[in-house]
Amino acid sequence: MNNLYWIALKSIWRKEVTRFLRIWVQTLIPPVITMSLYFIIFGNLIGSRVGEMGGFSYMAFIVPGLIMMSVITNSYTNVCSSFFSAKFQRNIEELLVAPVPTHILILGYVGGGVMRGILTGILVTIVSLFFVRYEVHSWLFVVCTLLLTSILFSLAGLLNAVFAKSFDDISIIPTFVLTPLTYLGGVFYSITMLPAFWQWVSKINPIVYMINGFRYGFLGVTDVSLWITFSMLILFVTGLYVIAWRLIESGRGLRS
Repeated sequence: MNNLYWIALKSIWRKEVTRFLRIWVQTLIPPVITMSLYFIIFGNLIGSRVGEMGGFSYMAFIVPGLIMMSVITNSYTNVCSSFFSAKFQRNIEELLVAPVPTHILILGYVGGGVMRGILTGILVTIVSLFFVRYEVHSWLFVVCTLLLTSILFSLAGLLNAVFAKSFDDISIIPTFVLTPLTYLGGVFYSITMLPAFWQWVSKINPIVYMINGFRYGFLGVTDVSLWITFSMLILFVTGLYVIAWRLIESGRGLRS
């Protein structure tokens, strides 16, 4: 990579990371508190009545899904809010006219989203250890699923920011699409508990595969094919990257 491009990439990435670390009380602490409440309410209070699921305590079963839920939300939100703010304040125009390739711009913003998602995931994992003890089945699957999922939703947040015309627009997808899909993605239950028809419907939800891939990394159990999980992740990441590159390259919704 050209040295100037490398400097540009580091500058954008550092700006993004500094942005959310500077207000860490607003960006990192709230998801940790929220997940802690899930651990207490669903894990301890309700989980004691549910018993085991998939051969594990209910708390151990839901922990990977809750970690992944925080990673998805924070990766998406970080890029979406940051890129739209740059677009709204016309700062993005300075990057568009700079002699920097579009992929450097995308990688810089996505890198910031991935960093926030992973940091949040680590913090939630640390908190979960106060409620349940578990051994990681495969660090390879944990890392690969975590990284690909955070990249995917960082790219999705970037696309939302490109199309958004107001601050209200950046909350529509998380509220009406992302949250329902996440809650119906098998975080709190195994889809094998559902009737055959609803199992089929659940498998249309891509988040089911991400959560199950991550759960396999932790516990060694999954309700769906791991091949499909990683094929879908790679396909979605590639597709969203190409779409984001074409939109930014053409300046759609970015140039006045």
